[in-house]
Amino acid sequence: MGELAGRFLKIGVREQKDKKIGVLAGGISSEREISLKTGINIFESLKRSGYNADFIDAGDDLLEKVKSIDIAFLALHGRYGEDGTVQGLLELLKIPYTGSGVLSSAVVLDKILSKKIFIMENIPTPPFIELDLNGPMPEFDSLKEDVEIKTGYPLVVKPNSEGSTIGIRTVYNGSQLEDGIKEAAEYDKRILLEKYIKGRELTVGIIGSEPEALPIIEIKPKSGFFDFDSKYKRDLTEYIIPADIDEKTAENIIEISMSCHKILGCSGISRVDFILDSESIPYVLEINTMPGMTSTSLVPMAADAAGISFDLLVEIILDSAKLKI
Repeated sequence: MGELAGRFLKIGVREQKDKKIGVLAGGISSEREISLKTGINIFESLKRSGYNADFIDAGDDLLEKVKSIDIAFLALHGRYGEDGTVQGLLELLKIPYTGSGVLSSAVVLDKILSKKIFIMENIPTPPFIELDLNGPMPEFDSLKEDVEIKTGYPLVVKPNSEGSTIGIRTVYNGSQLEDGIKEAAEYDKRILLEKYIKGRELTVGIIGSEPEALPIIEIKPKSGFFDFDSKYKRDLTEYIIPADIDEKTAENIIEISMSCHKILGCSGISRVDFILDSESIPYVLEINTMPGMTSTSLVPMAADAAGISFDLLVEIILDSAKLKI
């Protein structure tokens, strides 16, 4: 067993096996199917470890379902679950829950707001432009001029509050810009135009009530882009753990990851995604407060490399369950 795994052996949740734990999964976001897979894996793990667990598909009747549980293990991805809404409900009901609190969850799912905080805190992140399509569509000639000044091409168009690379498109010239924005607008009326940074994709998972960083993973999708299929289908992506980078760069990435976790008020678990450019500058793309727990998910993969089994990882996350307000 690794040194990191050993630090978590005395976690206190084993004393809570008389508590009824509800695993909240599914929900109504565009990430419902991935959330169900995450939730089933967590539920089965809790049962293996001897906990009194129920699987709850979080739908319109969520309020009635959660009234019967003592602790909520959140496995919801995207809106109406990862954005502070369910966390707020649980706070009102005084039901302790895993992961980050209301404010942290809401801020982190808002990519534009997160990036503004990164800039204020001197955390490197790619230059960007924000669009709000709740009003009229932007004047594209003016927008293209803005792009030339602030981001250039290629750039990445992202819905502001979606995960799993849903609705994301890389745009290589001005003629593709409008289509990229229209695609993103199918998922969110607030849109992020982010400078494309060519480099290596890296990610760092952070776990524990007293946060610890897991080994850095390098992600090498065979398609060249870590899209939905590359994330969730086997054999489409190569993962290198730990990433083959020099010690100084690795220490810098870990330090930045821990700063992001702390600055944005995360709790229990998070994952920070980076692009490392040719000059070894790590740019933070985003942070995730409820990373996936499927068979191809990154945090379980990094935990395993550190000697932490999936079942122990689930217990570590459970140990973070509390009211945050």
